[in-house]
Amino acid sequence: MIAVELQKMLRSRRTWVTIGIIDLLPSLVAVLLAVTDLGPRPGTGPAFLSAVLADGALFPLAAIAIILPLFLPAAVAITAGDAIAGEAQQGTLRYVLIRPVGRTRLLVAKLVSVMGFVLVTLLVVAVTAYVLGVVLLGDQTSTVTTTFSGTSLTTPQLIERTGLALAYALLSMLGVAAVALFLSTTVRSPLAAAMGTLALLIGSSLLLTLDAAHGLRPYLVTRYWLSFVDLFRDPILWHDVVHGVILQAGYVVVFLGAAWANFVTKDITD
Repeated sequence: MIAVELQKMLRSRRTWVTIGIIDLLPSLVAVLLAVTDLGPRPGTGPAFLSAVLADGALFPLAAIAIILPLFLPAAVAITAGDAIAGEAQQGTLRYVLIRPVGRTRLLVAKLVSVMGFVLVTLLVVAVTAYVLGVVLLGDQTSTVTTTFSGTSLTTPQLIERTGLALAYALLSMLGVAAVALFLSTTVRSPLAAAMGTLALLIGSSLLLTLDAAHGLRPYLVTRYWLSFVDLFRDPILWHDVVHGVILQAGYVVVFLGAAWANFVTKDITD
């Protein structure tokens, strides 16, 4: 079942169109940086963007910071929102469940497919950004790649920390997928599931800007998304990274548990 869902995801034209659209923005940013030779001042703009003019090998990290706040979670919300509700809307869910496929197994397969989509998207964006960064902005990792603390990073250290950043982004999107998958089990419309998830994400982002919501900030789903930046300090600042992992794990446990409880007891009549 997992293999079937992964094949459906990889063979879908929508998957690759979506990935292409997501990949387009950081690619455009790389071209503009190369043409204008102007980047944001340090401390402004997306993380790492001010550093890529000196070292194009850092552009994959800037690309992740560009897509993570909006474009990638929106794609995840739409994809996961369609997982169950899409089958129900098309009238195929009942026929899928007639086969000897347990509901838990189907739910797990849908989740793995969504996270496969996220992983492929991150890898495509990272590889494209690395190639464009090196070609358009130059690669000087052996001499100038530094942490935000000003210390040097070796190539193996850069690769290791970039891998950790990708894993952290993947976990952050797992929290989004859990919410969307839960909503997908409660409604028949994929659009409603996606919009409900996006409403939560937008509300979370807005509350982060309000002083009155200070007490809620540690529990908002988007609070620690960009904390992977702290992996590139010396020493690594683990505080927000660890809190982000714990927070996302909480969202995953709660919403996946709710999705499972709702789906396995749901009456599928059509």
